[in-house]
Amino acid sequence: MEWLVLIIVLLVLGIVVLPRLRLRHVLSQAFPLSYSKILRKNLPGYTRMPTDLQMQLKKRIRQFLYQKTFVGCGGLTITDEIKVTIAGKACLLLLNRESDVYPQLTHVLVYPSAFVAPRTQMNSDGIVTHTNQGLSGESWSDGRVILAWDQAAHNLDNEARGQDVVIHEFAHQLDSETGTTNGAPALKSAAAYKAWSALMEREYAQLHHAIANDIATVIDPYGATNPAEFFAVVTEAFFKKSRDLAHYHPALYEQLRAYYQVDPCDWV
Repeated sequence: MEWLVLIIVLLVLGIVVLPRLRLRHVLSQAFPLSYSKILRKNLPGYTRMPTDLQMQLKKRIRQFLYQKTFVGCGGLTITDEIKVTIAGKACLLLLNRESDVYPQLTHVLVYPSAFVAPRTQMNSDGIVTHTNQGLSGESWSDGRVILAWDQAAHNLDNEARGQDVVIHEFAHQLDSETGTTNGAPALKSAAAYKAWSALMEREYAQLHHAIANDIATVIDPYGATNPAEFFAVVTEAFFKKSRDLAHYHPALYEQLRAYYQVDPCDWV
C-alpha cells in the first residue's frame, strides 16, 4: 500500500508539479533584448502598446516558445525571428484575458512560402474529386498550425490590406477550443452566446449582401465562406484595420473588444 502511495505521489510530481515549476522558472527569466528587437521590427503597433500590455505579451511569448514545438518544412530553418514573430502575433489574441496559451496546440509547422494541401470534394451527384490547394496558413484540430513564413513575416502588402495569416489561424485555434470550429469561441455564459450569435449572424448576412451587390466592405469577402472563417477574418480586421472596423461596424467592434479585452485603436 505504501508503495502504491509513493508511486501516485511520484506521478503527481512528474506530471503536474515539475512542469509547473519549470514553466515558472522560464517565465522568471529576463526577456532577451534580441527578442524585443524582433517584436519592434515585425509587430506593427508593439512600440505604441501600453507598457503593461507589452509585459503581458512578453510573458505569453515566453510560455508559447517553451510549450510549443516549431518545425521547419520545405527546407526552412527555424530561427528566433520566425519563432518570436509568430508567437508574438498569436499571443496578441490572449492579452488581458484569463486564458491558457493555446492548450490544445503542440506544433507550429512553417514553410518558406505557400504550401500545397490535398483536398477532397464531393458534388451533388456523389462524384468525388481530389485536388491540391495552395495555402498560406491552416489551423488543424490535432494540435497543429501550419504557416507560410513569407506571409507570416512583416509584409507591407498584407499590412496595406489589413491581413495577417497568423492572427487568422490562431483565431481558428481559439474557436476550436470549444470542441467545434463554428465561429463562436468559448464565452462566459448562455446569455453571452446568445448576444454573440445574434450580432455575428446579422454582420455575416450584411457581408453576403455587400458581396452580392458589389459594395466595398472593410471585412474581407473571404469571411463569407462560413461562420468560422467570418470570425477569423473579423479578428484580423479588429487587430489590423481597427479604426475602419470601429467606424463602419461599431457594434461588431465592441463585441470583439469585449471578447479580446483590448482596444487596438489605442495603439495602431
